Amino acid sequence: MRFTVSRDSLLVPLQLLSGVIERRQTLPILSNILLAADDGELVLTATDQEVELTIRVADIEIDEPGETTVPGRKLVDIIKSLPEGAGVVMALDGSRLGVRAARFRSHLATLPVTDFPVVETGQGETVLSLSKDLLSRLLARTSFAMAQQDVRYFFNGILVEIGDEMVRLVATNGQRLATSTGDVPDVAEKGRFIVPRKGVSELARVLADVTDEDIELRFSGSHLRVAAGQATLTTKLIDGTYPDYTRAIPGVNDKAMVGDRLLIREALNRTAILSNEMYRNVRLTLKDSTLSIHANNPLQEEAEESVSVEYEGDPLEIGFNVSYLLDALAAMQGGNVKIEFSSANGASVLTDPEDTRSLYVVSPMML
Repeated sequence: MRFTVSRDSLLVPLQLLSGVIERRQTLPILSNILLAADDGELVLTATDQEVELTIRVADIEIDEPGETTVPGRKLVDIIKSLPEGAGVVMALDGSRLGVRAARFRSHLATLPVTDFPVVETGQGETVLSLSKDLLSRLLARTSFAMAQQDVRYFFNGILVEIGDEMVRLVATNGQRLATSTGDVPDVAEKGRFIVPRKGVSELARVLADVTDEDIELRFSGSHLRVAAGQATLTTKLIDGTYPDYTRAIPGVNDKAMVGDRLLIREALNRTAILSNEMYRNVRLTLKDSTLSIHANNPLQEEAEESVSVEYEGDPLEIGFNVSYLLDALAAMQGGNVKIEFSSANGASVLTDPEDTRSLYVVSPMML
């Protein structure tokens, strides 16, 4: 194998692939990237056996086709350190891959291609085609609410719900919930699938770098395969039944507040500096068109700030994890936020008056 490729064409694909590679691997081959040069293109693949990412690079001159595997992070660091515009020559020499650019010379150890695992996607497919902008927006509106390492494994991912001319993403950790819906006119099949956290994060990284507007998602019984430009991402799905998230959305909240989203967010950020570092709790008090935010900590430090809002209900005092409020406010784009309450012990609903397709539920904390 021998080929020439520009450093600039190779850098971004390699950086995307490095996100799939875990720093601590049980198998040495999982630290490697598979390089396959043939038919006028270079195909790069990385996997951790749960997520697989393949990227095609067309800007390449092949002198001798072939394939091998090399340490992924070392190759990324080498390519990143080269000057912009540099031409890179890679040539397989026995069990080592030579990487040369200008006066730079290096040789990387390789492992057999036959040891490199391939993710099998299984049979049966539900196909969903949508725009990059829509998918990116749905992920941004919901992904922050996923659990991290919850024993309820289905919370450690995002529910993708495909229905009549629509797709909805739902994420929750049991204390907060985020859901966002988009219109998709050509939906052939309905379905519900749970995409794990790492698959979601790698998909978001890929979408940030592709220029193609059309994204295709193919769901099988156990896997999701996403085709986005020159990249193909495959991830295992979480095997389980997602709980009925609609039961977590309050039916009737008789108190509603509308205020400037950025002003409230900034006030929460400032007040939260002196909140309890472990519980991150703040107290909100609504009275006479004023939202008062108060925080304190075991060192008897405290902070308070008031913001003018639209509110005409009975006085209300309620506690929240401030991080949950800030995440929801950051996901919104409109100028105002509407927060609906039922009582000090009931979950509250946050919505963006300019984006009625997204909704956030936050459970209160004991004061």
